[in-house]
Amino acid sequence: MTTLTKSEKKAIMADMKSFDEPMPAVGIFWYDPEEHDFFGVYKKELTPKMVEDAADKGIKVINLDEPDHNQLTRGRVSWSVDHFVVFVGQWARDIEDELTALLEKYFALPYFEFRYDEHWDLGHGWSGDM
Repeated sequence: MTTLTKSEKKAIMADMKSFDEPMPAVGIFWYDPEEHDFFGVYKKELTPKMVEDAADKGIKVINLDEPDHNQLTRGRVSWSVDHFVVFVGQWARDIEDELTALLEKYFALPYFEFRYDEHWDLGHGWSGDM
């Protein structure tokens, strides 16, 4: 039986960690234009079983239910049959590259498309104070 030294074990564990990639997620996010970052993310990893179950049941879109927040969500990440869709308002058109990097970071999205809808425009359909 081979015994590993502490440093050898640490090196092997570091190598194995490289295979520990996060699963892509669905959810919602809030964007802070002053910080150029998300200030809130509510998500759930999308597993292959979730996709299979949705397909078996004829469900074409997988969303995460919105939590009770008193602020307007700025966008939603959904799974639609065979790809991720990010729903945002017109506010996001000028910052697509920045938003793409944030979505890849927070939601581990390998690929997705943006869909613009007025529902996600800032201030649309919301009457509270921010």
